[in-house]
Amino acid sequence: MEMHVKKKKRSIKHYSNLHKILLVGEGDFSFAVCLAQAFGSAVNIVATSVDSQAPNIEILEGLGGTILHEVDAHNMTEHPDLRHKSSDRIVFNFLHTGYKGHEHSNSQIQRQQEPVRAFLKSARSMLTRNGEIHQVEIEKLAEEDEKLRLVEKAKFSESDYSGYVNKRGDGS
Repeated sequence: MEMHVKKKKRSIKHYSNLHKILLVGEGDFSFAVCLAQAFGSAVNIVATSVDSQAPNIEILEGLGGTILHEVDAHNMTEHPDLRHKSSDRIVFNFLHTGYKGHEHSNSQIQRQQEPVRAFLKSARSMLTRNGEIHQVEIEKLAEEDEKLRLVEKAKFSESDYSGYVNKRGDGS
């Protein structure tokens, strides 16, 4: 006789251990570890980063999380481990392409828009029926995509996520 054990819901802000969560461009994996520690497990978390030497990798793996490298946020479905996956929450915190200069200038903002549009298109195809994309300040770009709609605008505060460190991109 097979028994099904119902998981007790554990949450932190907009995230729950009952959600299948894809974290894109995780940097040092501190956000993933924060969620995993709040849930008591990371079995529902897939985290991606270009940095294979991040300090939190062992912690996340020890909590049962999946870590993927070489995931292109613009074409996530082309990664063999994500090709047929869907998620309830796809999160890309603080997308920053690493361009040098003042980040609030018009040229910087325009450089950031194309990667965000590409990410939204890729992420949209990976959502479950009631799934959500979480990205800081993307309302205007998301409005351009008629298949996406704003569910809620919520203030993001690093202090809500113990141990999370915003890692900024750097490069050309």
